[in-house]
Amino acid sequence: MTNHTLGRLAEESWARFDDHDAVFYEGVWHRGHTLAERARRVTGGLIRAGVRPGDRVVVMMVTSPDVPVVYQAVWAAGAVVTPVVFLVGVEELRHIVIDSGATAIVTSAELLDTVHAAEPQIPIFVDTGELAEAAEHGPVPRDPADLAAVMYTGGTTGRAKGVMLSHAGLWQVAKDAYDLAYQPGVTRAIVPVPLSHAYGLIVSIAGLHAREPQQSVLMRWFDPKAFLRLAVEQRVQYGTVVPSMLQMLLAEPLEDTPLPDLRHLTCGAAPLGRALLEEFERRVPGVQILEGYGLTETSAVTTFNPPGRRKPGSVGLPLPGYTITIRDDAGEDVETGDIGEICVAGESLMLGYWGGLGSPVVDGELRTGDIGCLDDDGYLYVVDRKKDLVIRGGFNVFPRDVEDALNAHPSVAMSGVVGRPDPVHGEEVVAFVQLVPGGTATADELIAWARERVGRVKYPREIHFTDHVPVTSVLKLDRKALRARLA
Repeated sequence: MTNHTLGRLAEESWARFDDHDAVFYEGVWHRGHTLAERARRVTGGLIRAGVRPGDRVVVMMVTSPDVPVVYQAVWAAGAVVTPVVFLVGVEELRHIVIDSGATAIVTSAELLDTVHAAEPQIPIFVDTGELAEAAEHGPVPRDPADLAAVMYTGGTTGRAKGVMLSHAGLWQVAKDAYDLAYQPGVTRAIVPVPLSHAYGLIVSIAGLHAREPQQSVLMRWFDPKAFLRLAVEQRVQYGTVVPSMLQMLLAEPLEDTPLPDLRHLTCGAAPLGRALLEEFERRVPGVQILEGYGLTETSAVTTFNPPGRRKPGSVGLPLPGYTITIRDDAGEDVETGDIGEICVAGESLMLGYWGGLGSPVVDGELRTGDIGCLDDDGYLYVVDRKKDLVIRGGFNVFPRDVEDALNAHPSVAMSGVVGRPDPVHGEEVVAFVQLVPGGTATADELIAWARERVGRVKYPREIHFTDHVPVTSVLKLDRKALRARLA
């Protein structure tokens, strides 16, 4: 590689292989060199429109082959990608546009009403149409330490903050993640995760490090029936999912859907319950779930379970560029196997929060706010988010433990657990439960079920049944929304 910048990485990736069917989307294969040419033209279009190195460009598009094309073009123009999940509302979009100081927006036709409602005072481009009318333009010089992306956090704990990520950080994490996951001959992937999320972004960049020609089946959005149909028709060998997608797939007749080509599914973005993993693998023999862990602040990936070296229940080994330390509340190292806050050090960490907001990086180490432990082999186990901890009568209750117990009940499709202020115990454990179609479990039955599995302190004292347990725009359990229901 000439240097670790993403515009240059894309050019080198396109030159590495002959032209081939690269992306399948809604019934059509898109050729690799055609996409490369479009990216160069969009680069020219952005530069012609006045986008300059360092400018932030908001990319709010429905998932399609044009999304990575626009990312690559923004980087080649020397600008900074500011991805926005296509499900955000007007106020959040307005906040991101104003806070980032964006100079342009690239969006999709079906999102124009939302974009116009945010009243941005900057140019708006629809897909790649107008931009791709320009002459081709190669990447402008950038430094690996330069800003490549400002990714706004989901805002589940307050106003979204922009996480600043460098070219070098994204380049290196994507390469390390690709190298850990690489299996010769495993080249056909299905990608249902939003490309505007950190998970989807790093998947896009990792593909640029490929050692063999890749083929991706891209989904506009996740639908379990369509996922299975495409996996069969296109003979996909691996895919990227989040836990809630696996939960939805379990509601389908998996035994009637042979998937002989599928080797593994990488799972991230949220904690995966052990029972869910085991149930999926039992019903889809031959497929392994490879769990990983990361934050936007660590350029999306921190650890991963390599194929052939997986430890079920863990989120894997640290990427080569990261060191993980588990610390107690006083900031001291804990013994191997003991639980504490997960702290991450490495050169690919965030540069900081946009606008000079406070940073969780202290003395070169990111305090993640997640609770976990390391085993003797260096594998990481994530217990829960520190902020989601429920303290009942002085005892720590991790919501994930309770959710795993509830989700193991045959009548439960999904659950979410939060704490409610309680004058006697400090906090009380409250569960929201979505039953499977035809599920008949009662509140008393589920309380007794959980008590048997998690003990007399942790079990929920209240069960609220709901048609849908709320999730965020990237399908993470939305505990903020659950807590609001108790207000």
